[in-house]
Amino acid sequence: MRKTFFWKLKQREIPLGERTAIMAVLNVTPDSFSDGGRYTDPDRAFARAIEMEEQGADIIDIGAESTRPGASPISASEELRRMVPILKRLKDRLTIPISVDTYKAETAERALELGAEIVNDPSGLTIDPNLARVVSNYDAGLVINHMRGRPETWAKLGPMKDAMETIRRDLDASVSRARLVGIDKTRIAIDPGIGFGKRGEQNYLILGKLQALADLELAMMVGPSRKQFLAHETAQETAFASAAAVTAGILAGAHIVRVHDVRDMRAAADVADEILKACVPEVDRRA
Repeated sequence: MRKTFFWKLKQREIPLGERTAIMAVLNVTPDSFSDGGRYTDPDRAFARAIEMEEQGADIIDIGAESTRPGASPISASEELRRMVPILKRLKDRLTIPISVDTYKAETAERALELGAEIVNDPSGLTIDPNLARVVSNYDAGLVINHMRGRPETWAKLGPMKDAMETIRRDLDASVSRARLVGIDKTRIAIDPGIGFGKRGEQNYLILGKLQALADLELAMMVGPSRKQFLAHETAQETAFASAAAVTAGILAGAHIVRVHDVRDMRAAADVADEILKACVPEVDRRA
């Protein structure tokens, strides 16, 4: 059974545990691995964000820099050029919070000024030392994602030794860095970083052993959706594989799932939530 958390954001609090939260991916990049270029136009991105909320998303996560394997980093100015127009269009137009997928303090600060409430750092506070302070200054929510190496070097990395212990130790160190600058634990969620520098077969291990991170006492997010290790010959087969991975993550303890196909993954998450409820001991249900 998942522990219940109340995730404090810039303007609200999200209960996590009884029902899985859906973080919907909105890439405004020209080169993302699954939907690069589809939403670079701010009007199309705005329409997609509204659609995802209607489909059952609990959070919209906007990314303007690709973290696909082999991707090269971009400047903060280019990231903001892509991101700011959609943030301006969405300001006060959604009832759900906006997250920004960035490791740059400059980008995060501008996004928070424009109404974002969460920073989803793919680097786990390992690239820009100023990011945590920006999050603290704005009382924003923070997702600390585990990344091994950088996208441009992932193809050269071998399997991790003792993967879960390494991820747990690295996340714990990143959480400590966040706490040192004043970010309260109630504002932090962790993500083991499926596909972020892990070899294909180890991603299955991470999903299956997610409970190894439970002793960090933080809400957990997983994002296996459309990752390379799940790729099949057709988009439909890959979608089914993503649904299986999302379900496995929830049953292993994830509170939030980061997905591309909101309506389909909401249905999968609802079934997984009912399974979790059915497994609660009868004495706990009466309590």
